[in-house]
Amino acid sequence: MAASKIAEKILAIGNSGRTPFAITKIGHVVLNCRDLARSVRFYTEVLGFKISDIYEEDMVPGGMVFLRFNADHHGVALVGTLPDSSTRTEMHHMAFAVSSLDEVFRAREHLERCNAEIVFHGRRRAGVQIAVEFKDPDGHMLEIYWGLDQIGSDGITRPASEWKGARSLEEAIADPVRGQDTTVEDERLIRHR
Repeated sequence: MAASKIAEKILAIGNSGRTPFAITKIGHVVLNCRDLARSVRFYTEVLGFKISDIYEEDMVPGGMVFLRFNADHHGVALVGTLPDSSTRTEMHHMAFAVSSLDEVFRAREHLERCNAEIVFHGRRRAGVQIAVEFKDPDGHMLEIYWGLDQIGSDGITRPASEWKGARSLEEAIADPVRGQDTTVEDERLIRHR
C-alpha cells in the first residue's frame, strides 16, 4: 500500500533518536476543570484515584489537586480554571491501562452505573487495545484499556492488514487479533444478545 502524503511527510521526519536521554513513560497530565470539587469527586469516586496533595488558590489560581493511581505522587492533576466545557482542542484524550480484559468489562459496567457518558467500547485499530472511552464532567475524553501492542527493540509494529476494529467489547473478544488472548475469566461480564 502506498503511503499517503501525510504519511510520507511524517515518515520523512523519522525517529531521529538524537536526544541524549530516553523518556520512559508519560509522567502526568494536568487538566483544567470548571468545578474542581465535582471533577475531584469524579476522578476519586468513579475512577478510584487517591488525593496526594492540594494547592489552595493562593498557590495556583482556581486551586489544584494532585491525584494518583499508582506509587507516583500524581498521574493527573486538576486545576479549577476552565471557563467552559472542554472543546478538546487542547487534548484529544487521556488513557489509563488496566491489567486484565475483565477489568475493562468491569470498568464499562461501573461507568454506566455512575452515569458517565460512554462514547465507545470495543477495539480501535492501531495498537489493537480493547477499551472503553468516556467523558469526565468537563468533557475531557478518557480511555480505560487493556492489551495495547508492545513494540520490541526491532521497532516493528503490527501491519495495518492485521488491525481489527470492533464496535463493542463483545465484538472485540469474538474476533481477536493475532496474538491477543481475549479470554474473559468472568463470563457474566459478557453481554449476550
